[in-house]
Amino acid sequence: MDVIADIVNILRTIEIPDIIDILFLTFIVYKLIKLIRETRAGQLIKGIMLVVIAYLVCNTLKLKTLSFLLDKTLSLGLIAVIVMFQPELRRALEKVGRTSIPQLNQLFAGENADSLKAQWSAAIDAICDACEDLSATTTGALIVMERQTRLGEQIDTGVVMDALPTKELFENIFYVKTPLHDGAVIMREGKILAAACFLPKPQKEELINIKFGSRHRAAIGMSENSDAVVIIVSEETGTISVAENGQMTRDYNKESLKKLLREKFVSEPRTEEKSKKQSLRRSKSK
Repeated sequence: MDVIADIVNILRTIEIPDIIDILFLTFIVYKLIKLIRETRAGQLIKGIMLVVIAYLVCNTLKLKTLSFLLDKTLSLGLIAVIVMFQPELRRALEKVGRTSIPQLNQLFAGENADSLKAQWSAAIDAICDACEDLSATTTGALIVMERQTRLGEQIDTGVVMDALPTKELFENIFYVKTPLHDGAVIMREGKILAAACFLPKPQKEELINIKFGSRHRAAIGMSENSDAVVIIVSEETGTISVAENGQMTRDYNKESLKKLLREKFVSEPRTEEKSKKQSLRRSKSK
């Protein structure tokens, strides 16, 4: 009964700020655990936990030398974790930065939403037309469509173009005898910003399907390091693939590719849903 009374007394002292504090802390811990499970940091965390347990045992048993060594190991280990897992920490902060907040997105957007969608719509038509022709002639292609994560590092490795996309331009860039064909085209706000760009390697290159060529590996690496959508045309089979968030989907044709890209950059399905709702409201009002 005393235990129950103590619990009741504790619950009475809890206020709304305490509840908010607990909810936020729970959310942060959940996100950290999820992030650790998705990266190579998982095994390291297990090792750190074992060292902590060993330290507590040694401290309890008054093993002074071992306790001293383990204490110093843990102190240096925190710095080592930050250094070793800098890429994972960077990606985590980028994910936080990509959180969808309309006001912030408008603040950092280069152009207004309507004109940007119009530019992407025209660009997507050119991309899909070009991919269809490149696929038919088994000409390799690698197109990176930038979203919220800026790709300045990759753009600096290529040739700056800043050109409006057309089917003919894509085909000229990826024609095997041109100097720009061996690399990626990077697009920003519906324009071709640079060509012949180098992309980062994937995190776990040894686990990637051995059938994937250099373009597919580069596409996966780019999609792991950013929120970009990457289109690949195989120079061996002509297969059109798309990489996003470290995952690859294959066997697209012109129409299915166009549908996917419009969903990502033009939000056509949402617009259609809104227009349907508006038409239903109008019919009801009549």
